[in-house]
Amino acid sequence: MLRKIIFWLPAIVSLMTASLAKAQQPTKTPRLGYLSPGSPSSATLNRDAILQGLRELGYVEGKNILIEYRFSEGKSARLPDLAAELVRLKVDVIVTIGGQASEAAKTATTAIPIVFTLVNDPVGAKLVASLARPGGNLTGLSSVSPDLSGKRLELLKEAIPKASRVGVLYDPNDPAKIAEFKEIEVDARPLKVQLQSLEVRSPDEFENAFKTASRATTALLVLPTSILIGHRKRIAELAVQYRLPTMFPYSQDVDVGGLMSYGPDFVVLNRRVATYVDKILKGAKPANLPVEQPMKFEFIINLKAAKQIGLTIPPNVLARADRVIR
Repeated sequence: MLRKIIFWLPAIVSLMTASLAKAQQPTKTPRLGYLSPGSPSSATLNRDAILQGLRELGYVEGKNILIEYRFSEGKSARLPDLAAELVRLKVDVIVTIGGQASEAAKTATTAIPIVFTLVNDPVGAKLVASLARPGGNLTGLSSVSPDLSGKRLELLKEAIPKASRVGVLYDPNDPAKIAEFKEIEVDARPLKVQLQSLEVRSPDEFENAFKTASRATTALLVLPTSILIGHRKRIAELAVQYRLPTMFPYSQDVDVGGLMSYGPDFVVLNRRVATYVDKILKGAKPANLPVEQPMKFEFIINLKAAKQIGLTIPPNVLARADRVIR
């Protein structure tokens, strides 16, 4: 028996040493890529909500998760290069904000999991095969329900009953917005509203678009695109300057001076991004994680902006608001 113990002792010691060494190896800190069409300042609400969600799941930036931020500063043409940078860094997951950033990331990699948020129609944009079974390496959160654009136009019409011609501000470089404009045209008919297409491809075109809108329309509807998200404060200022009652897509737009917004609760929506990231880091495949649609929407009115353009919001419309800035 003693000879057997002596014979196997080196092997046992070697196995124990190897197991101990493996246990003592430092765990790899996951690295998250963050791709946004906005600027660091304009993306604060989205970023903070995602970080809050991560903290609730035990992830602390700089300690047990690293984040590589990339912002296109409202220049959509930069998104493909920024996405490629994140791929070269070999991040574990890429979080994308909006449709164009998500498309850029999808083009850049088919291997790295991508979690998107604030995408209007991920199926129509061909980011995923379906909401229930995304397929591929993308999943995340859609920012709209099927009738969201129509609801925004309806609320705008109720706030400005005399609005018979409404301008729609969007970037035609985003194919999803061209389709969305056509959908809004259908919604406009029963409201007896004609739409004026106002295309902007760069910030240099903002001023001319508002000049056209001030001559040809009585109100304005802003569609969410990279350019407009990256310059939301400028858009809000121009709406006041040209005294155009404007419906914005996001609460951030109203917080920086916009008149009205109707859209999902962004804190709730973006905190959910962290849940997807956590599941993927623990081994889940994006292809098997269904895309979520928002369940809660907020109607926000800024009475300061209304006063600046000389607009009185009807009491029945004010009563419907979830939040009023006075």
